[in-house]
Amino acid sequence: MIDPWLLMLLLKMAVAASIVVGCSVLAERTGPLLAAMIATLPISAGPVYVFLAMDHDAAFLSAGALGSMSSNLANACLSLVYVLLAQRFGVIVSLGAGLITWGSAVTVLRELAPPFLVLLVLTIAGYSSLHLIFKPYLASRPAKPPGRLWYVIPLRAAAVATLTGVVTTLSAKVGPAWSGVLAAMPLVLSSLIAILHSRMGGPASAAVIANSALGLLGFGLGLGTLHLTAVPLGSWLGLGLGLLVCVVWNLALMALARRKARRPAP
Repeated sequence: MIDPWLLMLLLKMAVAASIVVGCSVLAERTGPLLAAMIATLPISAGPVYVFLAMDHDAAFLSAGALGSMSSNLANACLSLVYVLLAQRFGVIVSLGAGLITWGSAVTVLRELAPPFLVLLVLTIAGYSSLHLIFKPYLASRPAKPPGRLWYVIPLRAAAVATLTGVVTTLSAKVGPAWSGVLAAMPLVLSSLIAILHSRMGGPASAAVIANSALGLLGFGLGLGTLHLTAVPLGSWLGLGLGLLVCVVWNLALMALARRKARRPAP
């Protein structure tokens, strides 16, 4: 007979993987902007937080959101290093250096444990600056459309399912802050980089990550919303409001991009 705890864990992992599969299929049929907007939605962190809410109280989620904000700030460091290096180097060097930078940044941030307002200001200032730096890299396209590899979707699904299982299992032992850090690990960004770089080339892959800067800013604002609302309004309403912020932010970014594209050239 299967242990009920193990059955629930496998169910959580399967649900998270299914969400990622659906989002990945949409992302692969779009250009860099829409792909980035889909990738920066909480398609990996969201399912993890839902299952954390089932196992812990609102205070745990609120504290976990601070850890996720630190992790998301470290994502800015990963993005900067990857986009710059991907113009000249292969995926191992570019992504490897980015992940090392992410690990160093998140360790420093967790040691310093900055308060919410500091994390919020750093998120807004950091990603706004990053968007300006990335402007020359936003529009790169592959020389030819990449063919779909059979392992692309299963790889992403397995990565997110593994993250869900690890965070769910460790959350009771590592506490809310590190649970939040683990929930916002850059699995979606890393899997996109690993797959797209080899299929599309460094500059075209970097364009997707460059377009994600403002989307990751919205993700940080959604985490801030969860931190502020989970305790006074309850876990589920806090999660819903955080998701709403992320979705509305990315939809607004796409609407602005379309409006800008329709303007006649001077």
